[in-house]
Amino acid sequence: MASLQRRRLLMYLGLGLVGASATLVPGCQKTSTTPYSTSSKTSSTAPKEIPANLSTGKSLPDFQGISEWLNGSPLTVADLSGSVVLVQFWTFACINCQRTLPYIVQWHQQYAAQGLKVIGVHTPEFAFERETSNVQQALQQHQITYPVPLDIDFKTWKAYENGYWPELYLADRQGKIRYNHIGEGAYDETEQTIRQLLQEG
Repeated sequence: MASLQRRRLLMYLGLGLVGASATLVPGCQKTSTTPYSTSSKTSSTAPKEIPANLSTGKSLPDFQGISEWLNGSPLTVADLSGSVVLVQFWTFACINCQRTLPYIVQWHQQYAAQGLKVIGVHTPEFAFERETSNVQQALQQHQITYPVPLDIDFKTWKAYENGYWPELYLADRQGKIRYNHIGEGAYDETEQTIRQLLQEG
């Protein structure tokens, strides 16, 4: 992993959040600049089983410590009851996140009418990613219209015991986590899981 200084330099040059080893892993791994350990997480280019700390059947954790909601009013997990829920942790300067966004946006557009709710939890890594105006610009750039809570203090990140940008979780209509994926890729399998959960009713 490149140094923080190098990563910032690359970012300002418009190359995205890419370090020396970032091309070798599917997601932008959480760095030591954030307060939570990632020792229990491992990278994989293929979908993985739900980790032990968020095992299949566990209820979707609620959104905690959100400073602001963009693209809508504040939501709770209870508000999402009866919907299939996709929660993605992302930050706009992460190149791996940027590459996943077209798929997330497409799924929102394609499946919202069938009961899919997408929540894009924006948890910043760098100081400039904490600025609401910068996040709003990213939402416009990527045509994101689904709700985006700003998790500036990493409280929702911690509630999910999350470890990567990006990482997504899928919950069924009963609010139980059924699927989780780190990083880029597995788009067909993720979409297949969305369809399956929607069909379960």
